[in-house]
Amino acid sequence: MTHTESVETRPEPLCRNTAPGIAAAKATGLLHVDPTASTAFPLAADDRSAALSLTAETLTAAGIKTTDRVVVALNNDGDLGGVLVAEAASEIAAAAATVGPRGRMRLLRTLENIRANVLVGTPTGVADFLARLHLEFLVDPLDLELRMILLTGEIADPKKIEHLGREFGAQTVELFSDPISGIPIAHKAPKATALIPTRDSLIALVPSATPVADGHLAEIVVRYPWHSTLSEASIRTGYLSTPDGDSITAPTHTYGDLILIRGRWVSFTALTRALRGIDGIAHWELRIARQGTLDSATVFVSFNRESLVANGMWHGRIAQAITAITPISIDVEIDPHVREDSAPPSIHDDRGHHL
Repeated sequence: MTHTESVETRPEPLCRNTAPGIAAAKATGLLHVDPTASTAFPLAADDRSAALSLTAETLTAAGIKTTDRVVVALNNDGDLGGVLVAEAASEIAAAAATVGPRGRMRLLRTLENIRANVLVGTPTGVADFLARLHLEFLVDPLDLELRMILLTGEIADPKKIEHLGREFGAQTVELFSDPISGIPIAHKAPKATALIPTRDSLIALVPSATPVADGHLAEIVVRYPWHSTLSEASIRTGYLSTPDGDSITAPTHTYGDLILIRGRWVSFTALTRALRGIDGIAHWELRIARQGTLDSATVFVSFNRESLVANGMWHGRIAQAITAITPISIDVEIDPHVREDSAPPSIHDDRGHHL
């Protein structure tokens, strides 16, 4: 079968919030939980061993060697992504550590003290680290002597990835991590376009669940033949890719309810539900941009009453409601003008990623 097999030859792909086996209330074992705890990817003891083996295979295929010393700068809160990658890397490399995505000075000290030669992070996270090396820490990135940088978790600009490679003097390889489990399951070589799955039958392309602006795009689905209870599952990722014969190209867009911001998925439905209970909001829009090295996200709110425009308590309620549903920092901006008519919430992605 090709990667673009029709949905009729497999069980119908399901969205994350409807897929059986990952409902948070019924999942067992070590759980990979999304920010709203609506889904929980289960890892029983045997499944976790299988996940580690799969991750180690992916890292080996991407180019990690037995002599490498690896530092992982990925999230560890809730989804366990950084911990899993570091543990798998420790089985195939000389050493591995996880420091999380925040704290650039801590990352610098860890790379220096461990004498690491491989860094794993998100494209924008590594780009921000590079900027701080130049502007704040006054460190030449070549002095770190990185051999390889593995990038995952975001839709990245190929030119910026090449720039990172030149600045650090390192090979840059992209990993495709399953957004449901957090497990790297494919990689993309430098300057290539196609993903190389670690094993057969892990990923495939299917038509998007709803029409998208670019009709040439198809959705990546993930399968779990290695998992004890999800071996028959086929789950939509929200990533869109351009079909290329039997190959699956790296995702270029996202669509649907979940928006990818700073390597984390934010549920528009959950955000809508959180803000629906706050009186006086006539309209709000989620605005995402990448003007510097990192994604920025802002909820722009229009009130229907003049008394709320400068009301600090109301602004605080909105900020707290947003904080309750996502670990991503989302700013709140208030429209200085009162809006009398109400309108449904909307999304504006200046990056051009979300359709």
